[in-house]
Amino acid sequence: MHQLVEYLLGGVLIAQGLQSPDPIAPAVAGALVVLNAATVRGGALSAFRLTTRSLHRVLDVVVLATVVVLAVQPWVDVEAGVRLVMVAIAAVLGFVWWQSSFAERSRRGAAPAGAGADDGGSGDRSTEIGRVAGRVVGGGVNAARRAAAKRRSPDG
Repeated sequence: MHQLVEYLLGGVLIAQGLQSPDPIAPAVAGALVVLNAATVRGGALSAFRLTTRSLHRVLDVVVLATVVVLAVQPWVDVEAGVRLVMVAIAAVLGFVWWQSSFAERSRRGAAPAGAGADDGGSGDRSTEIGRVAGRVVGGGVNAARRAAAKRRSPDG
């Protein structure tokens, strides 16, 4: 989702640049956002896969600060409405950054670091809830089979 939001907001910035009489600031800001989203190695929507997630975390802050600087700088003319859109998009990008997990994903089937053998190789709560639910359903199915077998047996 993080990457998809970056692509969408970068596209909005580029579109703002195309509609503005002075397109350089929003177009550059949008291009930076899109390029940053396209270079993440672990992202599902990456085009180039050049940077790790931890580096992307830092680059997100750099791109966010650049968008804000381009919005408020006095040297290049930027319309007030476009400035407002740029600052609003920077705020949304900041919120997305704050809510994102930049942990490197492990391969499927591989136990994450720090996972013990007793928990089946997974430390997150949702996996444990799913495992317990599966055991409860399996136990119920097995009990129902035993009861049906007992009814069918001649001595039961």
